[in-house]
Amino acid sequence: MIETVLAFKIWFVAGWFALFFVLERMAAAAPPPRNRRRLAVNGVLWLMMILVSPLIVLPLTAFASAHPLWTRPEDWSGLPALAVDIVILDLWAYWVHRAYHEIPLMRRLHMPHHLDEHLDTTTAVRFHVGEVALSAALRMAPVVLLAIPFAHVVVFETALLAASIFHHSNVRLPPALESVLSRIVVTPSIHWVHHHATRRDTNSNYAGVFSLWDPLFGTRSPTRRTREMKIGVEGAEDRPLLPLLLAPFMKETP
Repeated sequence: MIETVLAFKIWFVAGWFALFFVLERMAAAAPPPRNRRRLAVNGVLWLMMILVSPLIVLPLTAFASAHPLWTRPEDWSGLPALAVDIVILDLWAYWVHRAYHEIPLMRRLHMPHHLDEHLDTTTAVRFHVGEVALSAALRMAPVVLLAIPFAHVVVFETALLAASIFHHSNVRLPPALESVLSRIVVTPSIHWVHHHATRRDTNSNYAGVFSLWDPLFGTRSPTRRTREMKIGVEGAEDRPLLPLLLAPFMKETP
């Protein structure tokens, strides 16, 4: 079962990424970036994520799932339990993401993701390897406390990554469709505001999969996405690969 779930995650994410990579070049919502170095940088960071996953992320998740604080009842299983676990993990991801903006040390690790001055599918996989490892470690808490099965965590990771690819993408959606989707899940119109190079907007719209968390906790920005919206970090510019990797450890990191 575990091998099947992991194989599903790999192939589904690969296909989902390829789909939106093509779609955003066929129907772009904003002028597409033309910086090839940026694609190379984002690609290397994604490769580092792929390498870290079997070395750190999967072992931490497997350990947490194998050492819960209690044993779930046998009748608490199947699709209902999976659905509940996905909602719980998404709520946890909301608070972790919020912490990455409100706690200085965590914000420094998260900053390389926001330094990207354009948004597309590759931004969804542009994370500092330190942030990937820390997020996996933090996610051990709900897994241990709630005895969440390993397979459920992997399914959630797949859903979160698919959602991230979708809401970072530069795909132009029909306004009516995006309006309907945004009531349930995070859409580009919501998440692009989070990457607006204005601090008050960057510190808002933290939701990952389901869009209800920001309105519920008062962190939804009233700003509307525009085609000309400046993306990035207020008062900072993007950096080449090595300075980007060192950015969390440099004092001048915003």
